[in-house]
Amino acid sequence: MLDKIEPKLREACGVCGGRTEGLPLAHITCFALYALQHRGQDGAGIAVGPGNGEKMWLKKGMGLVSEVFPHAGELKDLKANISVGHVRYSLRSRGRRLEDTEPLLLRYRYGELAIAHNGILLNGASLCRELEEQGAIFQSGTDSELLGHLVAREANPCLEEALAAVVPRLKGAFAFVLSDGRKVIALRDGHGFRPLSLGHFDDRGFFFASETCAFDTIGARFLRDLAPGEMVVLDEKGVHSCQIIPPVSRQALCVFELVYFARPDSNLAGKNVHLVRRALGRQLALEQPADADIVSGVPDSSIAAASGYAEQAGLPYEMALVKNRYIGRTFIQPTQEMREEGADLKLNAVRKIVEGKRVVLVDDSIVRGTTSIKLVQMMRRVGAREIHLRISSPPVIASCRYGIDTPDTEELMAYKNSPEEIARLIGADSIGFLSHEGAAKAIGLPAGELCWACFSGKYPVD
Repeated sequence: MLDKIEPKLREACGVCGGRTEGLPLAHITCFALYALQHRGQDGAGIAVGPGNGEKMWLKKGMGLVSEVFPHAGELKDLKANISVGHVRYSLRSRGRRLEDTEPLLLRYRYGELAIAHNGILLNGASLCRELEEQGAIFQSGTDSELLGHLVAREANPCLEEALAAVVPRLKGAFAFVLSDGRKVIALRDGHGFRPLSLGHFDDRGFFFASETCAFDTIGARFLRDLAPGEMVVLDEKGVHSCQIIPPVSRQALCVFELVYFARPDSNLAGKNVHLVRRALGRQLALEQPADADIVSGVPDSSIAAASGYAEQAGLPYEMALVKNRYIGRTFIQPTQEMREEGADLKLNAVRKIVEGKRVVLVDDSIVRGTTSIKLVQMMRRVGAREIHLRISSPPVIASCRYGIDTPDTEELMAYKNSPEEIARLIGADSIGFLSHEGAAKAIGLPAGELCWACFSGKYPVD
């Protein structure tokens, strides 16, 4: 699970923000971040303001939302009509630094900009060099700061117009939520790699979030997903939208959002994540059956797929692995040593369930394989007679270029090894992966509207 996360789960940042009237928006934004906590545990932050252009209030820090905002109830006292929120997952290449924690709050000639970002700009380094040659100074390593510089250099007091001029220059996978203290604006890249949705509080305002589960937590209603390349503006007049990036030849929502990243109670592109994962498990049972006594899933992201596998195979589903819920998601740990320690602390096999049994163990992916090795060893120690590992996605054979912190391609277990070799390396009696065709069928979205790069090595954007 760690291993698989390493490969692509690094995208895991979450963004949110809104504009409301008569609601405790700072408190609401904090609760939205709690709902998005699974997308990043390295840092969290909130910027809020009265919505009239006055100076914004910012608080951010390293760690969980509960650590950064230990007295969330006090946020109710803040007068806030606009907000921007962020939970951060640090890319290995950038490390964990307080100055990179978002939202970034920048001052420029027209006031302030609060910016939160999920994704990565492929041409970010070249744009930074271009600006540095013109005298720009960068304090952080974030794409949000780069966007702030580009907006400031437009010398346009209208934030929407400045964004319309600079965003088409950006290349990559991105979802931004930002504010100038008056308006709150959200936008997605032209391929729609990263999810972003709009919700509403009836007639009291609107709210953006990376996942729809946040709306349920804060009492908002889902309105719609932002379209790829769309910019949505919240101001005193309501909601305005425009296509900021011309339509591209294909959409490319990250398939790993559905396989692993997103919370099971979220809906992405009209699909409930839990139901998609259960369908992946059913399809996996059809393609990769096993002679076994029980089926179990690796908590938590693989439980739905395992239940689908058990249902289709006509086998009992058992809780063979128990999760210590006080240990964070292993994939989010910044070093391999910490991830391996997390795996040991995070899960425990139940001897009374596993001993003497032929077990189908369902996991959502294999990346480096280190976690799979530990899981198989754990099951062997408590007496499993056979262990048949079943993976509810295709083999991960390529590193992600779009903001998910994956290992280099050469480090991926499936890059050079056949399924038979992988089974031998991890110590399982057998292993089976879901096919590309089977995954697309189970997900129920057009395959051409998803990014499969980590499974295929074919990248929608170079």
